[in-house]
Amino acid sequence: MKFRDWVIAWSSAFAILMLRATCRIHLHGDPRPELRAAAQSYVYAVLHAHQVAAVIDGERGTGAMVSRSADGGILIPALRLRGIIPIRGSSNRTGQDRGGLAALDALIEHVVGGSPAYLAVDGPRGPRNHVHKGIAVLSQRSHAVVINVIPVPTRRWILTGAWDRLQIPKPFSTINVFFGKPLSPEEGEGVEPFCMRIEAALNELEQAHDPIEAGLSREHCFRRRDRQNAESREPKP
Repeated sequence: MKFRDWVIAWSSAFAILMLRATCRIHLHGDPRPELRAAAQSYVYAVLHAHQVAAVIDGERGTGAMVSRSADGGILIPALRLRGIIPIRGSSNRTGQDRGGLAALDALIEHVVGGSPAYLAVDGPRGPRNHVHKGIAVLSQRSHAVVINVIPVPTRRWILTGAWDRLQIPKPFSTINVFFGKPLSPEEGEGVEPFCMRIEAALNELEQAHDPIEAGLSREHCFRRRDRQNAESREPKP
Protein backbone atom coordinates (compact mmCIF):
# COMPACT_ATOMS: atom_id res chain seq x y z
CA MET A 1 0.00 0.00 0.00
CA LYS A 2 1.30 3.45 -0.90
CA PHE A 3 2.12 5.79 1.97
CA ARG A 4 -0.69 8.17 0.96
CA ASP A 5 -3.22 5.33 0.95
CA TRP A 6 -1.86 4.10 4.31
CA VAL A 7 -2.42 7.53 5.83
CA ILE A 8 -5.95 7.74 4.41
CA ALA A 9 -6.76 4.20 5.58
CA TRP A 10 -5.70 4.73 9.18
CA SER A 11 -7.17 8.23 9.34
CA SER A 12 -10.48 6.73 8.18
CA ALA A 13 -10.17 3.95 10.73
CA PHE A 14 -9.70 6.33 13.63
CA ALA A 15 -12.53 8.52 12.31
CA ILE A 16 -14.80 5.45 12.42
CA LEU A 17 -13.76 4.80 16.02
CA MET A 18 -14.46 8.44 16.90
CA LEU A 19 -17.91 8.23 15.32
CA ARG A 20 -18.66 4.98 17.17
CA ALA A 21 -17.68 6.65 20.44
CA THR A 22 -19.77 9.78 19.87
CA CYS A 23 -22.84 8.51 18.00
CA ARG A 24 -25.81 6.89 19.70
CA ILE A 25 -27.29 3.76 18.12
CA HIS A 26 -31.02 3.05 18.29
CA LEU A 27 -32.23 -0.31 16.96
CA HIS A 28 -35.76 -0.69 15.58
CA GLY A 29 -37.40 -4.05 14.90
CA ASP A 30 -34.22 -6.05 15.56
CA PRO A 31 -35.00 -9.73 14.83
CA ARG A 32 -31.59 -11.07 15.86
CA PRO A 33 -32.37 -12.13 19.46
CA GLU A 34 -35.09 -14.48 18.21
CA LEU A 35 -32.89 -15.76 15.38
CA ARG A 36 -30.03 -16.46 17.77
CA ALA A 37 -32.36 -18.25 20.18
CA ALA A 38 -33.51 -20.45 17.30
CA ALA A 39 -29.88 -21.03 16.14
CA GLN A 40 -30.82 -19.51 12.79
CA SER A 41 -27.93 -17.99 10.85
CA TYR A 42 -28.41 -14.65 9.10
CA VAL A 43 -26.75 -12.28 6.65
CA TYR A 44 -27.17 -8.52 6.28
CA ALA A 45 -28.22 -6.74 3.09
CA VAL A 46 -27.23 -3.07 3.12
CA LEU A 47 -27.01 -0.38 0.47
CA HIS A 48 -23.57 0.78 -0.62
CA ALA A 49 -24.55 4.30 0.50
CA HIS A 50 -24.92 3.06 4.09
CA GLN A 51 -21.66 1.16 4.46
CA VAL A 52 -20.06 3.73 6.81
CA ALA A 53 -22.95 3.48 9.26
CA ALA A 54 -22.94 -0.30 8.83
CA VAL A 55 -19.30 -0.41 9.91
CA ILE A 56 -19.94 1.93 12.86
CA ASP A 57 -22.71 -0.35 14.12
CA GLY A 58 -21.17 -3.57 12.82
CA GLU A 59 -21.60 -6.78 14.78
CA ARG A 60 -18.20 -8.12 15.80
CA GLY A 61 -17.24 -11.26 13.91
CA THR A 62 -19.26 -10.31 10.83
CA GLY A 63 -17.63 -11.16 7.51
CA ALA A 64 -17.64 -8.50 4.79
CA MET A 65 -16.66 -8.73 1.14
CA VAL A 66 -14.19 -5.97 0.24
CA SER A 67 -12.97 -5.05 -3.23
CA ARG A 68 -9.38 -5.89 -4.16
CA SER A 69 -9.01 -2.35 -5.47
CA ALA A 70 -6.94 0.32 -3.74
CA ASP A 71 -10.16 1.90 -2.48
CA GLY A 72 -11.13 -1.43 -0.95
CA GLY A 73 -7.76 -1.68 0.76
CA ILE A 74 -8.37 1.65 2.46
CA LEU A 75 -11.35 0.11 4.28
CA ILE A 76 -9.39 -2.76 5.84
CA PRO A 77 -8.03 -1.02 8.99
CA ALA A 78 -11.45 0.42 9.87
CA LEU A 79 -13.11 -2.98 9.49
CA ARG A 80 -10.52 -4.75 11.61
CA LEU A 81 -10.64 -2.15 14.37
CA ARG A 82 -14.41 -2.69 14.53
CA GLY A 83 -14.02 -6.47 14.70
CA ILE A 84 -15.34 -7.05 11.17
CA ILE A 85 -13.54 -9.68 9.09
CA PRO A 86 -12.64 -8.48 5.57
CA ILE A 87 -12.77 -11.00 2.73
CA ARG A 88 -11.23 -9.63 -0.46
CA GLY A 89 -12.81 -10.02 -3.88
CA SER A 90 -14.84 -8.22 -6.56
CA SER A 91 -15.61 -8.05 -10.26
CA ASN A 92 -14.42 -5.37 -12.64
CA ARG A 93 -16.53 -3.17 -14.90
CA THR A 94 -16.69 -5.80 -17.63
CA GLY A 95 -17.92 -8.41 -15.16
CA GLN A 96 -14.61 -10.27 -15.10
CA ASP A 97 -14.06 -12.03 -11.80
CA ARG A 98 -11.37 -10.54 -9.55
CA GLY A 99 -11.64 -12.97 -6.70
CA GLY A 100 -15.34 -12.36 -6.17
CA LEU A 101 -16.35 -16.00 -6.56
CA ALA A 102 -13.68 -17.17 -4.14
CA ALA A 103 -14.67 -14.41 -1.70
CA LEU A 104 -18.31 -15.47 -1.91
CA ASP A 105 -17.31 -19.06 -1.18
CA ALA A 106 -15.33 -17.81 1.82
CA LEU A 107 -18.32 -15.81 3.04
CA ILE A 108 -20.52 -18.89 2.73
CA GLU A 109 -18.05 -20.90 4.84
CA HIS A 110 -17.96 -18.03 7.34
CA VAL A 111 -21.76 -18.08 7.74
CA VAL A 112 -21.98 -21.87 7.84
CA GLY A 113 -19.40 -21.70 10.61
CA GLY A 114 -21.85 -19.74 12.75
CA SER A 115 -21.04 -16.07 12.12
CA PRO A 116 -23.01 -13.44 10.17
CA ALA A 117 -21.90 -11.68 7.02
CA TYR A 118 -22.93 -8.58 5.18
CA LEU A 119 -22.95 -7.41 1.58
CA ALA A 120 -23.38 -3.96 0.09
CA VAL A 121 -25.92 -5.42 -2.27
CA ASP A 122 -25.90 -2.72 -4.97
CA GLY A 123 -22.10 -2.37 -5.02
CA PRO A 124 -19.45 -1.93 -6.06
CA ARG A 125 -20.67 0.35 -8.86
CA GLY A 126 -24.44 0.21 -8.80
CA PRO A 127 -26.89 1.09 -10.03
CA ARG A 128 -28.08 2.27 -6.64
CA ASN A 129 -30.83 0.19 -5.00
CA HIS A 130 -30.38 -2.62 -7.54
CA VAL A 131 -29.67 -5.82 -5.62
CA HIS A 132 -27.12 -8.07 -7.28
CA LYS A 133 -27.39 -11.83 -6.98
CA GLY A 134 -24.55 -12.38 -4.46
CA ILE A 135 -26.78 -11.92 -1.41
CA ALA A 136 -29.32 -14.44 -2.71
CA VAL A 137 -26.63 -17.01 -3.49
CA LEU A 138 -25.06 -16.43 -0.07
CA SER A 139 -28.40 -16.96 1.67
CA GLN A 140 -29.39 -20.05 -0.32
CA ARG A 141 -26.04 -21.83 -0.02
CA SER A 142 -25.50 -21.06 3.66
CA HIS A 143 -29.16 -21.61 4.69
CA ALA A 144 -29.16 -18.15 6.28
CA VAL A 145 -32.03 -15.69 6.31
CA VAL A 146 -31.51 -12.22 4.84
CA ILE A 147 -31.98 -9.18 7.08
CA ASN A 148 -32.39 -5.90 5.23
CA VAL A 149 -30.96 -2.97 7.18
CA ILE A 150 -31.44 0.78 6.66
CA PRO A 151 -29.43 3.06 9.01
CA VAL A 152 -30.66 6.67 9.13
CA PRO A 153 -28.43 9.18 10.97
CA THR A 154 -30.18 12.23 12.42
CA ARG A 155 -27.31 14.33 11.05
CA ARG A 156 -25.10 13.30 8.15
CA TRP A 157 -22.97 14.33 5.24
CA ILE A 158 -24.13 13.06 1.84
CA LEU A 159 -21.74 12.88 -1.11
CA THR A 160 -24.24 14.03 -3.72
CA GLY A 161 -21.85 13.56 -6.63
CA ALA A 162 -21.18 9.90 -5.88
CA TRP A 163 -23.18 7.24 -7.70
CA ASP A 164 -24.52 5.89 -4.40
CA ARG A 165 -24.92 9.23 -2.58
CA LEU A 166 -22.65 7.89 0.15
CA GLN A 167 -23.76 8.90 3.65
CA ILE A 168 -21.42 9.68 6.55
CA PRO A 169 -22.94 10.18 10.01
CA LYS A 170 -21.85 13.34 11.79
CA PRO A 171 -20.29 13.16 15.26
CA PHE A 172 -22.79 13.16 18.17
CA SER A 173 -25.67 12.20 15.90
CA THR A 174 -28.10 9.35 16.53
CA ILE A 175 -28.10 6.49 14.05
CA ASN A 176 -31.53 4.89 13.86
CA VAL A 177 -31.09 1.38 12.50
CA PHE A 178 -34.24 -0.10 10.93
CA PHE A 179 -34.41 -3.85 10.34
CA GLY A 180 -36.65 -5.59 7.85
CA LYS A 181 -38.36 -8.90 8.49
CA PRO A 182 -36.03 -11.86 7.84
CA LEU A 183 -36.37 -13.22 4.31
CA SER A 184 -35.84 -16.88 3.43
CA PRO A 185 -35.68 -18.46 -0.03
CA GLU A 186 -38.86 -20.27 -0.82
CA GLU A 187 -38.88 -23.90 -1.92
CA GLY A 188 -37.89 -24.11 -5.57
CA GLU A 189 -37.26 -20.35 -5.80
CA GLY A 190 -34.47 -19.32 -8.17
CA VAL A 191 -31.75 -16.77 -7.47
CA GLU A 192 -33.29 -13.99 -9.56
CA PRO A 193 -36.79 -14.14 -8.03
CA PHE A 194 -35.28 -14.19 -4.54
CA CYS A 195 -33.11 -11.21 -5.49
CA MET A 196 -36.18 -9.31 -6.64
CA ARG A 197 -37.94 -9.98 -3.33
CA ILE A 198 -34.91 -8.78 -1.37
CA GLU A 199 -34.66 -5.65 -3.53
CA ALA A 200 -38.35 -4.81 -3.23
CA ALA A 201 -38.27 -5.22 0.55
CA LEU A 202 -35.05 -3.22 0.95
CA ASN A 203 -36.34 -0.34 -1.16
CA GLU A 204 -39.65 -0.39 0.70
CA LEU A 205 -37.76 -0.19 4.00
CA GLU A 206 -35.75 2.83 2.83
CA GLN A 207 -38.88 4.52 1.49
CA ALA A 208 -40.63 4.00 4.82
CA HIS A 209 -37.85 5.40 7.01
CA ASP A 210 -35.86 7.74 4.76
CA PRO A 211 -38.34 8.80 2.05
CA ILE A 212 -36.64 12.02 0.98
CA GLU A 213 -33.26 10.40 0.43
CA ALA A 214 -34.90 7.38 -1.23
CA GLY A 215 -36.60 9.66 -3.76
CA LEU A 216 -33.51 11.78 -4.38
CA SER A 217 -31.40 8.67 -4.83
CA ARG A 218 -33.73 7.31 -7.51
CA GLU A 219 -33.70 10.64 -9.35
CA HIS A 220 -29.91 10.76 -9.09
CA CYS A 221 -29.66 7.22 -10.46
CA PHE A 222 -32.01 7.96 -13.38
CA ARG A 223 -30.12 11.16 -14.30
CA ARG A 224 -26.81 9.33 -14.20
CA ARG A 225 -28.18 6.51 -16.36
CA ASP A 226 -29.64 8.97 -18.89
CA ARG A 227 -26.33 10.84 -19.03
CA GLN A 228 -24.40 7.63 -19.64
CA ASN A 229 -26.87 6.57 -22.36
CA ALA A 230 -26.55 9.95 -24.05
CA GLU A 231 -22.74 9.74 -23.94
CA SER A 232 -22.82 6.24 -25.43
CA ARG A 233 -24.89 7.50 -28.39
CA GLU A 234 -22.52 10.34 -29.18
CA PRO A 235 -20.39 9.68 -32.30
CA LYS A 236 -16.79 8.88 -31.50
CA PRO A 237 -14.16 11.12 -33.12
